[in-house]
Amino acid sequence: MKKILLLGSGELGKEFVISCQRKGQYVVACDSYAGAPAMQVADECEVFSMLDGDALEAVVRKHKPDIIVPEIEAIRTERLYNFEKEGIQVVPSARAVNYTMNRKAIRDLAAKELGLKTAKYFYAKTFEELKAASEKIGFPCVVKPLMSSSGKGQSLVKSADDLQHAWEYGCSGSRGDIKELIIEEFIDFDSEITLLTVTQQNGPTLFCPPIGHVQKGGDYRESFQPAPIDPAHLVEAQQMAEKVTRALTGAGIWGVEFFLSHKNGVYFSELSPRPHDTGMVTLAGTQNLSEFELHCRAVLGLPIPGITQEHAGASAVILSPIASQERPNYRGIEEVVKEDNTYIRIFGKPTTRVNRRMGVVLCYGPVGSDLDALRDKCKALAEKVEVY
Repeated sequence: MKKILLLGSGELGKEFVISCQRKGQYVVACDSYAGAPAMQVADECEVFSMLDGDALEAVVRKHKPDIIVPEIEAIRTERLYNFEKEGIQVVPSARAVNYTMNRKAIRDLAAKELGLKTAKYFYAKTFEELKAASEKIGFPCVVKPLMSSSGKGQSLVKSADDLQHAWEYGCSGSRGDIKELIIEEFIDFDSEITLLTVTQQNGPTLFCPPIGHVQKGGDYRESFQPAPIDPAHLVEAQQMAEKVTRALTGAGIWGVEFFLSHKNGVYFSELSPRPHDTGMVTLAGTQNLSEFELHCRAVLGLPIPGITQEHAGASAVILSPIASQERPNYRGIEEVVKEDNTYIRIFGKPTTRVNRRMGVVLCYGPVGSDLDALRDKCKALAEKVEVY
């Protein structure tokens, strides 16, 4: 049995903890608020700001974990190097977490060191720098914080008139103590995918079938698997994903995002060194092993015989229309569960805010099913669930 310290206890962490519990592991779930989803299924929990390096150190000293698994960006990540030197396994590695928690580091690694094809980009610490960069890139362009989560602070800027709002929104959406934005050219893409990539302690790098997704305001709204993709583009994306994950080192699952353009091919966008929100579609049984099971096995060094597509599937999020400190209630669940080949997952978040993700509806069918029909069914059912 390993003792695992989970840093961040949202809905993705919750599913990861369940996978760990089913392997007989001991999990301490941490977050900045009490009653977070993963805390509800963990052995112990701690409430503190993970941006407080001393508080993080104190929790590590108290629990003496074998493994530290970061689930969010807002962590004093430089402390992880020290823990790793002491012999604690950091997932996937301290280097990977430090690089990927900051868009500046990962973008420079991908574009400048590894030569991956990315959108043109600049950084801005002031509004004046943002304005100057926009003149070089042109409009439309995309502005987002260097450190954020779930697309917060991201905006599409169509003209110079939108820049002030983009600056203010980007700064307000920054997580942690970094107030710097990245401005990048808008890629005229046909679709975007997440390529879940699994690196192992003692085995080859594995790839899940590509996941298509739709974002609004930079935040995940729906996903579907397998996403239609030109076979040559899939090979190109897999090669990029293997290159960047190998450079970052470590074992675990990575959500590697790409833009696909019929005209210009594949562009590397971003990556997360942990289960990805779009990968919740794998809870519909689209694969033989969900992304959380894959992450758990990779972290523990357990064998993964292979990844196979078992079903076509879709996911659609359930959003809160209200903001309240009271525990939410849900209406319409019976409308979802009366449908064949359908699941609902309520995350168990203790409070609400407007447009907060509170759950997800999952639909599946045989491989080769009409994905558009599955997506429409899933979205329609998600809209029937009311948070109040």
